[in-house]
Amino acid sequence: MKVDYIIVGLGLAGLAFAEELIQAKKTFLVFEDASQTSSLVAGGVYNPVVLRKFTAVWKAAEQLDFAIPFYERLEKKLNIKFDEKFLIKRAFKSVEEQNNWFAASDNLVLKRFLNPAIENKKVAGVIGDFGFGTVNETGRIDTLKLVKAYRNFLMDEKCIHFEKFEHLKLKVSAKKITYKKIECKQVVFCEGFGIKGNPFFKDLPLEEAKGELLTIHAPELNIDFLLKSALFLIPLGDNRYKVGATFNHIDKTTAPSEKGKLELVDKLKKVINVPYEIIDQTAGIRPTTNDRRPFIGQHKKHNRLAVLNGLGTRGVMLAPTMARNLFNCIEKDIALDLEIDIKRFQ
Repeated sequence: MKVDYIIVGLGLAGLAFAEELIQAKKTFLVFEDASQTSSLVAGGVYNPVVLRKFTAVWKAAEQLDFAIPFYERLEKKLNIKFDEKFLIKRAFKSVEEQNNWFAASDNLVLKRFLNPAIENKKVAGVIGDFGFGTVNETGRIDTLKLVKAYRNFLMDEKCIHFEKFEHLKLKVSAKKITYKKIECKQVVFCEGFGIKGNPFFKDLPLEEAKGELLTIHAPELNIDFLLKSALFLIPLGDNRYKVGATFNHIDKTTAPSEKGKLELVDKLKKVINVPYEIIDQTAGIRPTTNDRRPFIGQHKKHNRLAVLNGLGTRGVMLAPTMARNLFNCIEKDIALDLEIDIKRFQ
């Protein structure tokens, strides 16, 4: 069997790269073993502002302007709705935070996204004594629904294998790559934290951060916006909310923990003052980087092997742009931005 590409891993990164190949009429085969779950349990929020510091996300406007049309096309293609638009409201803890918000909303980059007006109206069930600031052009991608639908699409196209990829069975030469009975021109690894078991890219300084989320049912809480305070609450409908998230650099398991639940419950006391019931808890390992930039690029010795990884907590915004950048690097020899190129570690 001959294809142009093999993609290893089908979370947001692998999905976005597959879309690049389809648009370019390249043939490919995906290997997915469900060992990495970060895309499936992610909050999926796209937000161009770092709400802890009131600063812009790296290349926020560029990422958002590319990502939103990307997801709109996918909704039409898959005939499902997974992009839910809503505002984000940041609960202020002090007058100083209010003043910082006013200053940030005057910033040339941020003024597109930040509403300078402070909302002082009380919100039933929400602790917000100093009012709220509103972020525009935000929402949530239901990553679980998206990835599952895309896997079904690839199954129909007969271009996905649900099995563990065996790296040591790769044979790389200057002209081609063979893997078992498959011949291809390029392999792109989109394995998330699974890259630590990849002999070709295991030395990249990728770190793991376990994230846990709760889903709660709060009948007396009725908000249609994402609330950001000590943690975030994402409205899911029917008085259900996703609550998160934890950052644990020690626990390497993907199983929900009692410690994670207690941490979220403790923070939730500072955010809402109405009763609720925990109806679900999920966990996953995020691939993160020290410099908070993705790991994109080709192997220093085997340029037919490439990596698309390290998207972290902002994978929804980053994946489409990073996939395009890597595709252009491989196919058009367009140099990657040094901020994201893995050459910065070689």
